[in-house]
Amino acid sequence: MINVELTVNERTVEASAEPRTSLADFVREKLDLTGTHLGCEHGVCGACTLLLDGVPARSCITYAVACDGAAVTTIEGLDDDEITSELRAAFTREHALQCGYCTPGMLVSSRDLVLRLAHADEKLIRIGLSGNLCRCTGYVGIVRAVSSVIEQRRRRGVAPQHDGGRKTLGPAGSGRGQQSGIERSGRAQPMQDPRKAAELPIPDFTPSNHLEQHFEVAHPPDRVFAVLGDIAAVADCLPGVTLLAPPTPERVEGAIRVQIGPVAATFHGAARVERNSAEMSGRIVGMGMDQRSRSATRGEVRYHLVPLSGGKTRVDLSLGYALTGILAQVGRSALVRDLASRLTADFASNLDRLLSGAPPSRSGKEPADLNGLSLLWAAVRTALARWFAYPPKGDGGAI
Repeated sequence: MINVELTVNERTVEASAEPRTSLADFVREKLDLTGTHLGCEHGVCGACTLLLDGVPARSCITYAVACDGAAVTTIEGLDDDEITSELRAAFTREHALQCGYCTPGMLVSSRDLVLRLAHADEKLIRIGLSGNLCRCTGYVGIVRAVSSVIEQRRRRGVAPQHDGGRKTLGPAGSGRGQQSGIERSGRAQPMQDPRKAAELPIPDFTPSNHLEQHFEVAHPPDRVFAVLGDIAAVADCLPGVTLLAPPTPERVEGAIRVQIGPVAATFHGAARVERNSAEMSGRIVGMGMDQRSRSATRGEVRYHLVPLSGGKTRVDLSLGYALTGILAQVGRSALVRDLASRLTADFASNLDRLLSGAPPSRSGKEPADLNGLSLLWAAVRTALARWFAYPPKGDGGAI
């Protein structure tokens, strides 16, 4: 789950959503704004149309997490809107609705036409409403209603807005509502230059996802703890990690490259380092951004060393993270969990080699890789484990 903060109908709201949650489902299920209707759920019928940063958009094919920071206006937010009020009256007068299911989206699209069109041109109105389907009216009353509102407003001297409220090029919601900087409300946010993350303070945050990992090394805790305090050595043990500046005991600036099949990302950023020698524990809080995808992440790693018999040490890890942007759509928990397991295994192996006086087996410039074949094999292993753990019913459970 990812925390999403939006301005909805001029009110700031914050709620958690899965990366695959559509904006339509978000406003309906999380905010109880059911005036936004769902029809085809393929962006064809237009019943789900709302305003995203002032521009009509199909909310059924728009991910809620991709709109973090944007301004959303649903049909409920247009109750006091002058143009929408005139359109409602015209729809009633011209018998422009029957069942009413398409009407919220139809009103939002019609409002955009009233804003933009200089004259009540029937052809342009029909073209403008071609993305809003109606099974009842035949569109004649709808076109008459929109035409009448345009004519009345132009006679009153209300000039058209040829851009219809559009301020920049690009799809609706493509960054106009986002605040600058990587930090807003304790979550990762895109910024103009990902390398500026190294210049920003790194505050605490509440992770939206958690993973637990552990591994053992054949070395005593005090020695392991000493090595974990050497940031450069730790970076050499992590696949895909590159330091961008000389580290200090409290702060490190760097980049990590991750590859999930054909999808590759390089997150540039910084991390704050905390250590407690009395408890043999530590904490690393970091944030970074991939410039290519405009995806941002925040992460927290907590570790605790547990002494074992024979001079061995168990390293308990608690991983927390939040991911926003395009990559959040593919960063499903199963993928991230599998990638974290592989990173942990590689780190444990390299750490053991380092403690034994041998160099790491992998270069830090080599990306942490998660390919499709490894995912398939992991799925097969999981299925086999479940099959043998739970014998089929009907045999009495006996062999």
